[in-house]
Amino acid sequence: MVRIYGHPFAAFYWKALIALYERKLPFEFLMIDADHPENAEAVSRLGPTGQFPVLVDGDRTVIESAAIIEYLDLHYGNAPPMVPADPRAAIEARQMDGVFDDYVMAPQSRMVFNALRDEDKRDPHVGAEAKASLDKSYAWLNRWMTGREWAANDVFSIADCAAAPALFYAHWAYPIPESHTALRDYRARLLARPSIARVVDEARPWREYYPLKGHTPD
Repeated sequence: MVRIYGHPFAAFYWKALIALYERKLPFEFLMIDADHPENAEAVSRLGPTGQFPVLVDGDRTVIESAAIIEYLDLHYGNAPPMVPADPRAAIEARQMDGVFDDYVMAPQSRMVFNALRDEDKRDPHVGAEAKASLDKSYAWLNRWMTGREWAANDVFSIADCAAAPALFYAHWAYPIPESHTALRDYRARLLARPSIARVVDEARPWREYYPLKGHTPD
């Protein structure tokens, strides 16, 4: 059985977890928190900076959520691959995976990390800079999602595994404008998908720790 290190509230753990649930693959979960220092120590050895998720399969260790998803495609289950086998289609799936990680999740993360600093050490420019980036990303994604059900190739893929946590948390930090109906509808479709609804529900006990106040409850 594969083992995976992570935390139920962590966005990049969500990416890998959604793929595991989509494939209906049993796994052993190893919690990263203060009550399990042995798991944090293991992750610090297995990855370059102690980040998670980390997947361990026998003597094979896979780090980075996108690499974990592709590893699962290759080795486990009969579910459709999260990265299409056709290399032409795979380009679009990987492109959109990167868009959600780099242009939605990254600005939101900057705001979170800045809020977690001591008040006298916060960068006063981060909020405005991150929101400006998200404004551009939201507008571009609204155009991209117009007429689409899923983010790449009209099939659920690694792109949607990335989109789910990115849009879930970014909308809390800086709501998607009501005028961006295609993007808001896409977020709603993501949250209604059983694998994603499950990860959202499992993360509920940690919601109070989200550092950006005033977030929506959905």
